[in-house]
Amino acid sequence: MTAPRTILSFDFGLRRIGVAVGQDVTGSASPLGIVANRDNVIDHDRIAEFVAEWRPTMLVVGMPAHADGTPSEMQEHVRAFIEELERYGLPIETVDERYTSIEAERVLKEARAAGTRGRISKDMIDSAAAVFIAERYLSCG
Repeated sequence: MTAPRTILSFDFGLRRIGVAVGQDVTGSASPLGIVANRDNVIDHDRIAEFVAEWRPTMLVVGMPAHADGTPSEMQEHVRAFIEELERYGLPIETVDERYTSIEAERVLKEARAAGTRGRISKDMIDSAAAVFIAERYLSCG
């Protein structure tokens, strides 16, 4: 029997990086918020706080692609981000992130329409997309 895994997942963006925590015991994830990414300077202090608080066994990063599966222009930026994440000394995996932001926005809008959520911010969408990335990884990994 293997020990339970806790993962931090990231939805990389040029301005914000959505973050979520997930664990394989339940196969679920929860949004943690965002990490600023301004002028190609990532807030690694905030990432370090998440790592210290959640003590993940792995990091998972959404890898963008076009609808047909061909590489997206963003992949170069994501690969650079992954190289920066190596400083935490944890295994890093990628998962196809196609449609996660669209799905996150749809779910949040449905919750708002149902009266269970208020105003939807871009930060919330990015963090919710990271939840979908984590859950996609956990369901396949």
